[in-house]
Amino acid sequence: MLPLQPQSVENTMAEFRTMRRKRQQLSDAESIAILQSATSGVLAVLGDEGYPYAVPLSYVYADGRLIFHSAVAGHKVDAIRAYTKASFCVIHQDDVQAATFTTIFRSVIVFGRIRILEDDAAKLAAIRTLAKKYSPHESAESTDLEIQKGFPHLLMFELEIEHLTGKQSKELM
Repeated sequence: MLPLQPQSVENTMAEFRTMRRKRQQLSDAESIAILQSATSGVLAVLGDEGYPYAVPLSYVYADGRLIFHSAVAGHKVDAIRAYTKASFCVIHQDDVQAATFTTIFRSVIVFGRIRILEDDAAKLAAIRTLAKKYSPHESAESTDLEIQKGFPHLLMFELEIEHLTGKQSKELM
């Protein structure tokens, strides 16, 4: 088995594949609308021993990036520190049609670079953005109190989107 050396490919320019079934491809605007409305997806990073590590996460889309929160330690954190390339997948619609052996779906896959927000001001802005999405009716005071309680034990990540692709089943076209 060849040893994995992620540092050797870290700075290469990515050429992303084009979608094979272009008729089913969503526009960037439609894909972003899905990212804005969905509440969870799966982050995939390069994990231990070169195995992919995929973990479901809540997130928020903001200005061409995805924002996530995490505890300060763990497999995901170690993987992100070791290798910044990542992908994120959101399944927006998934309706199994058993009688016709198909699924009516919409999904988006994002590729980009992920980084840990080290600056406290950036970290605070990111967690407030996340809180606004998931607790929109909470007061600013209530939100800030909750953030203050967890802030020392909180890590914030930002995935800068380099490429995204949305796809829908042909039944939705």
